[in-house]
Amino acid sequence: MGPDGTEETALWQSALAAHLAVRGALLDVSGSTRNLSEELSRLRKSHWGIAGKAAGLFVPSIEYGQSQLRWLDAELAAATRLAHAAADVEDPDMQLALLRLAGPRLEAAMLGSLLLAAWVDLLNLLDVAFKQGYNSVETLFVDMDRWRKMGEPAMTALASLEPGQVEAAAENMPALMGYLSGEFNRTAERLHSGLRNVEKVMLLAQLMELVTMRSALKFSLPTLRPSAPVTLGVGMVMGENGVMMGTRIVVSAEWVEMVNRLVRAGVLSLPAVSAAVRIHAGQMMMAHGELPRGVREALGDGPEVRGMRVTDKAGAGMAEPPRHHVLPKEFREWFEKRGFTGDMDIDQFCVKLEQAHHEAIHGGGDWKLGRTWPGEWNRMVMKALYEAETRAGRMLTRNAILRIVASNMKRYRIPMNFVPWRGP
Repeated sequence: MGPDGTEETALWQSALAAHLAVRGALLDVSGSTRNLSEELSRLRKSHWGIAGKAAGLFVPSIEYGQSQLRWLDAELAAATRLAHAAADVEDPDMQLALLRLAGPRLEAAMLGSLLLAAWVDLLNLLDVAFKQGYNSVETLFVDMDRWRKMGEPAMTALASLEPGQVEAAAENMPALMGYLSGEFNRTAERLHSGLRNVEKVMLLAQLMELVTMRSALKFSLPTLRPSAPVTLGVGMVMGENGVMMGTRIVVSAEWVEMVNRLVRAGVLSLPAVSAAVRIHAGQMMMAHGELPRGVREALGDGPEVRGMRVTDKAGAGMAEPPRHHVLPKEFREWFEKRGFTGDMDIDQFCVKLEQAHHEAIHGGGDWKLGRTWPGEWNRMVMKALYEAETRAGRMLTRNAILRIVASNMKRYRIPMNFVPWRGP
């Protein structure tokens, strides 16, 4: 096998590894959202607890959690459809490009599910307290409103899927989760002192331990009464079993390997993955800055990944490169008839090009003159698609179109990093 064959094999292996990692991450996050859905349904029926207290005063807080869960599930479903579409594509570069399209949805759902888990933990805390006869309803109602307002901007940013907003939310998430974790602990202590009956206090303590154990944030929620103070000298390191803090596994080696592939493939961003690790590490790491270098490298950090992030952003004082449709938008209806709808709408297949590159593939600055040049991108790609359809004697499938487009993108040196259209 020649060098080209070896390179092609390596590309297919890379695409397959990234695809399996995306599937694994989707299963992981979907499992979390399923658990959250079950918890919210249980709380909605807790008539002796949070749902029945003060004539349903806290029911909107449960419904708020359910509304957040809906958009998380919608993004996971869309990411799953894109992963399925990627599996059917016959070009490895296009496969990776489609997986990268799924990335922002997966990333938003991953971080959003962590934040929603914190909300559900707080709801569970109140549910336990109300079942044991705690009656300071007004204070807890004000607390819930404050906590919701603290988390809402991050949820809104994640739901937007805008890379800049999602990255900013990711960078702020550990501090936000640290704050909510501290609020959980302080509120639990206050509930303890508010219950006079010794038996009730003991039962509350036992139930609180259960809430903490059942939590989706197992490591970020502090135990009610820590048996020993936090040792600030214990650092985070990458070991053979995963990311470790002392003798405790923060995230498993399998999880690290999975996200390493996703970060290197450009599906997930390092800030989002780092935030997830810091959140799982607990309050100590949530209050600190970035992860140790060895852990970052294990998660996929490297010169090429940093280079991708730098080149994808506009520099200080520079406008962001404009986005251009790879599938000509004046033929939108033609593409729709061949399967480019919904998550695979042609507006999803845009690229950022510098002005010089854009003019080069469109035959200069005047688009009308450019269309008279046989090598102009829109004219060339539609000619290739029409000819392929004539040869086939039937309407081209979506995958056949993507294969032809991928081949021509390589010929024109157009990067296969798609971004959604942002414009009228």
